Amino acid sequence: MLLYVGTYTSNTKSEGIYVYLFDSGTGELNLHNTVKGIEEPSFLTIDQKHRNLYAVNELVDYEGKPSGSVSAFAIDQETGNLSFLNRQSSLGGAPCHITTSDNGKFALVANYLGGNISVFPIEKRGMIGSAVDVVRFSGSGPNKERQLSPHAHSVTLDRNNQFAFAADLGTDRVMIFEFNKYNGRLSPNRAQAFFQTRAGAGPRHFTFHPNGRLAFVINELDSTISSLAYDEKAGRLTEIKTISTISGESSVANTCADIHVSPDGKTLYGSNRGQDTIAAFMINQKSGVISPVENIATGGKRPRNFAIDPAGNFLLAANQETNNISILNIDKTTGRLKSTGITAEVPSPVCLKFVPIII
Repeated sequence: MLLYVGTYTSNTKSEGIYVYLFDSGTGELNLHNTVKGIEEPSFLTIDQKHRNLYAVNELVDYEGKPSGSVSAFAIDQETGNLSFLNRQSSLGGAPCHITTSDNGKFALVANYLGGNISVFPIEKRGMIGSAVDVVRFSGSGPNKERQLSPHAHSVTLDRNNQFAFAADLGTDRVMIFEFNKYNGRLSPNRAQAFFQTRAGAGPRHFTFHPNGRLAFVINELDSTISSLAYDEKAGRLTEIKTISTISGESSVANTCADIHVSPDGKTLYGSNRGQDTIAAFMINQKSGVISPVENIATGGKRPRNFAIDPAGNFLLAANQETNNISILNIDKTTGRLKSTGITAEVPSPVCLKFVPIII
């Protein structure tokens, strides 16, 4: 398998996107290639057919305007190497998340400083076209340091690609849109325009359970995860339970980052930056209630993004501050994690994406 690693090139040791060979039997990583000359390729996504990779360029100025950009790459099906295709303005500052529709026609981008999400058509050979829609948010939250304005932190499609969910850290809302997968247009969901989190929670990343009836949002500012019931027909979210990601008493300042469900749907994981752990929760797949299992150190500092291999055997944590990726073994019965002792040195790793290509 291949593992693509997005980084911050503002760390002068980083050269761009790193491509690793991942041994799904042992968890070992070996550097395969480095794609150089890319500015701040922090978050990555790969289309459903594994033909193209898209990276946000997390900038605040692009071509003299207050915006970041989005870059498109072709994936060589024999080697896994990347070839640059083109680049477009993201139409908002500090783009930090990107996803593609299942039909391969559109890429959706969340712009953190822009406080908006933008939709781009995917053209021939995977190139990014000019935006077909931009939706700007409004409002603020009680945290005067982080919530003076909207901050779109992620955008996620449901499994039917009928609704798009944008976590807005600045307004404590998960915005819900009806998504037209044929023309890329977004419109406020008529049944529920947004899900309101706790005041000051700061929703960051959002994910669905494999059964399609549950969803989870990790809240950066108050270090919590909310489990939600999801009505697929109406695109409606209802809170089931909100629980802390922190174990025990801790005086260490903490913010949450990423969230994923194990492929078998049994366990939910979230990353803590400050406590520097992965928090594991068992999922009651009928009620949607999540119960704490453990918090385990990631073997580094500030675990921003993490990924679970498709077989569900390993969790890879990107420790941004200590410039390393640590590999943890997953006990599929209990959901518990255990360090394999395997690490890979990568400058400012931010995002990890697997592609099941055998080299």
